[in-house]
Amino acid sequence: MKKIAIVHDYLKEYGGAEKVVETLLEIWPDADIYTTVFLPEYAGSHRDRVEKWKIHTSFLQQVPFKAKLISMFRFIAPLVFRSFNLSDYDVVITSTAGTYTSPNFVRIGKETTLINYCHTPPRYLYGYPVANDWRSNWFRRMLLFLGKLPMHFLRKLDYKAAQIPDYFIVNSKEVAGRVKKFYKRDSVVIYPPVEIPRVNLPIKKENYYLIGGRVSRHKGHDIAIKAFTELGLPLKVFGGTFASYGLDQFKKFAGKNIEFLGEISDEKKWELMEHAKAFVFPSEQEDFGIIPVEAMAVGTPVIALGQGGTLETVIDGKTGLFFWKRTPEALVAAVKKFEKMKFSSGDSINQAKKFSSARFKKEITKFINNNA
Repeated sequence: MKKIAIVHDYLKEYGGAEKVVETLLEIWPDADIYTTVFLPEYAGSHRDRVEKWKIHTSFLQQVPFKAKLISMFRFIAPLVFRSFNLSDYDVVITSTAGTYTSPNFVRIGKETTLINYCHTPPRYLYGYPVANDWRSNWFRRMLLFLGKLPMHFLRKLDYKAAQIPDYFIVNSKEVAGRVKKFYKRDSVVIYPPVEIPRVNLPIKKENYYLIGGRVSRHKGHDIAIKAFTELGLPLKVFGGTFASYGLDQFKKFAGKNIEFLGEISDEKKWELMEHAKAFVFPSEQEDFGIIPVEAMAVGTPVIALGQGGTLETVIDGKTGLFFWKRTPEALVAAVKKFEKMKFSSGDSINQAKKFSSARFKKEITKFINNNA
């Protein structure tokens, strides 16, 4: 029996990266988790589950106001991860979600196999859109200017960290291209696990569209709200805010047809997804995008921006519809086209099954058994 450790940059909100960690624990329930800080109070309805994990935190766990300092911790992250001595483990899996550059700097033994499951190289280092608009005011623009030298240093450090793992696994072909471009490393694509609930066909669709998930700038909630305000069609919005970019800003320009639900339970999320006419996903250069696959898993087509990992999951004209410009006008045109089309719930469900948790477990278990 191999002794396995999982290293994650930090554990705060529960999203796609945390779902991967949880599924790895389902495969190897005795695995230990190492992370910089653990903030279960931000995990919402998932809190009870994550608090049962065998989690080892760094000295940063003792820092006051650590939830607000996570972005700043990246500058000392190499030292933080270096403080973890994992030399007794046979396999160490680092889960890098793009915030820190250096989980791969953990100390390991000569016989330890280090595998990096990469959700994406850090978006903020390589020009990909992130949660906050750093050009939104003069103070942030000044920080951006002053940060050019540190960013150059962090990119060099990120490249060095990327040369350490024995193997790279990535969550999409989109990310495989980034890993090759920025790290000069080959990788194996193993799509992340998506829950596939059991649903009864035919599904009764109701007269509303749906958008939801973690609210951040590149997710495009503002585009959807502006588009549906113009269309006058019902749009339900669920999810919490991310940093200073949140729902309060959207409510200023949202029409009466836009319903804000805030944070909701998993049960409510699945119910909304199942009965929605379509799930709207205007996310920019998405790494993979679990939530559109979840929508398809309950028979709901997706109206998505044709960029990033979504191009690998949604079948245009069969399980959803793409629009190609990231503007409210382009989304309005796509919805009008969607209204005239018919989609099979069965087609969406069958497509989602290609990304199931069972498939992920089988593929990653086989990979580790063959290479570690």
